[in-house]
Amino acid sequence: MSTREAVRLSAAEETLNTLHDISQLLNTGLDKETLATCVGLIESGVNPEALAAVIQELRRENAAAAGKPARSTNGR
Repeated sequence: MSTREAVRLSAAEETLNTLHDISQLLNTGLDKETLATCVGLIESGVNPEALAAVIQELRRENAAAAGKPARSTNGR
């Protein structure tokens, strides 16, 4: 691995750690792996609002299947 690649990977990891810290402060419930997947999807052109809507719908469906109310992170 070249020095340039190592620096790039280090910066990406630091950015992901910062995003995860912010995610935890906002109580999103996203773990680091899921957050990284979301970031990758957004970087690939997925609409962030549409992605958020899908995540919320999946949480609602999961909660309904488990027989408990869905957790809302933004009061909606």
